[in-house]
Amino acid sequence: MRIAVTGRAGQVAQALIERGRAAGHDVVPIGREAIDLAETATSAMTAALRAAAPQVLVSAAAYTAVDKAEAEPDLAMAVNAAGPGRLAQAAAELRVPVIHLSTDYVFDGSGSRPWREGDPTGPQGVYGAGKLAGELAVAAAQSDSAILRTAWVYSPWGANFVKTMLRLAESREEVGVVADQVGNPTSALAIADGVIAVAANLLADPAPALRGVFHMAGSGEASWADLAEAVFAASAARGGPCATVRRIATADYPTPARRPANSRLDCRRIEAVHDVRLAPWQDSLEAVIDRLVGGKDIAK
Repeated sequence: MRIAVTGRAGQVAQALIERGRAAGHDVVPIGREAIDLAETATSAMTAALRAAAPQVLVSAAAYTAVDKAEAEPDLAMAVNAAGPGRLAQAAAELRVPVIHLSTDYVFDGSGSRPWREGDPTGPQGVYGAGKLAGELAVAAAQSDSAILRTAWVYSPWGANFVKTMLRLAESREEVGVVADQVGNPTSALAIADGVIAVAANLLADPAPALRGVFHMAGSGEASWADLAEAVFAASAARGGPCATVRRIATADYPTPARRPANSRLDCRRIEAVHDVRLAPWQDSLEAVIDRLVGGKDIAK
């Protein structure tokens, strides 16, 4: 399978390159110099995709600075909403199916159960609003598409919560971490495996049931404080940095963008339709800590 992925330096793109090539697939990363979601016209996107000649396009590039988006709404919306719509239009012109990555931030974070695909959306900030608009734009431009919402992504690459905790533990004995927000920690490597499975299904079967919106996140749930404690325990077991977690409330850690209290995603639909179920987040975390602590890659 030949897979093109936008957002070459991002966590999902890096994971897809690694996992896809290890599985024998040809993964072609497309960077901002070829496709800038904020600026590149549809015609230029079409030319870039034609040059990459993919069988499937994974739309992973995004504006992910949640707090900064509140101060740069125009740019965030251009990258997360309008850009993916043009990209999906270009893919449709070339008859290339699209897998678009989205987020739990499309919901308002209320409720006491995991969010299902058909639940009413209600983003509380610019980032979530842009990602929701991007979903709608992709679906409108390319019906041969699967939109995968995920949450709390971490990996050996880029900036993410797991790496931040390890870095803080190198200089602090105690770290305050929010304990009243709950979600599904998700390894980008697990996301990559799921994306590859969905891509193969889209190419093998034109059934409409395989298209649409799906939730795909790590199995199990945790608060940010739970995740931090698991990070430090796994790191300590490998001789890496460790700190004590001081559990705090969201109100004790104000941010420009409101964070969802309930980020949990119900992933039963993608398991039933695509036979994709991501591993328990604890198992995936152990694998990532193996690489970060053993490889001394925390600061990268």
